[in-house]
Amino acid sequence: MKRVLLTMAALAVVSGPALADEALAKAKNCTACHAVDKKLVGPAYKDIAKKYAGDAKAADMLATKIQKGSSGVWGAVPMPANPQVSDAEANKLAAWVLSLK
Repeated sequence: MKRVLLTMAALAVVSGPALADEALAKAKNCTACHAVDKKLVGPAYKDIAKKYAGDAKAADMLATKIQKGSSGVWGAVPMPANPQVSDAEANKLAAWVLSLK
């Protein structure tokens, strides 16, 4: 019984922040164009993580793109600016996307 409770507690700790960051992506309407594991209008979050894996500057660059928008990186459809996303939220979202495998 103790082992089951410890396992459940460990899962809650590991998945808690990830679920919170996915909830933030939904709250900021990111999921209208992006999904974790499939391309919608924009690339899948996992594809973004794979493209920028090992890039030390990726988190800052992605946070800027989240707020200011981007074009030409993943095709012809531009990503619009998201001024409603704060600096802290953009950093949190970028870190979450880059953590996906």
